[in-house]
Amino acid sequence: SEVELALKAADALSAKGKKIRVVSLPSTNVFEAQDQAYKDSVLPPSVTQRVVVEAGVTDGWWKYAGSAGRVVGLDRFGESAPAGQLFKEFGFTVDNVVANVEA
Repeated sequence: SEVELALKAADALSAKGKKIRVVSLPSTNVFEAQDQAYKDSVLPPSVTQRVVVEAGVTDGWWKYAGSAGRVVGLDRFGESAPAGQLFKEFGFTVDNVVANVEA
């Protein structure tokens, strides 16, 4: 899952001395229905280096990543192979998420 990948990347970054926070947003509709104070407590405006990991289309996630953020996701389809091989091909690896955080 994306959360597992994000947590593994966070562990790798923590080992390098980076302070990382992983947030899971299973429903953007529920999140958007919250008041601004709550949304700011989950995604503080002062944090601009955000990386979103999404095993799907990235379009809706850029608003949460912000203009200084990055999104690791799938924007092309039609490939056929075992899931592990496809995840590697599409950059769903700890190394790629770490590289996006450090970029």
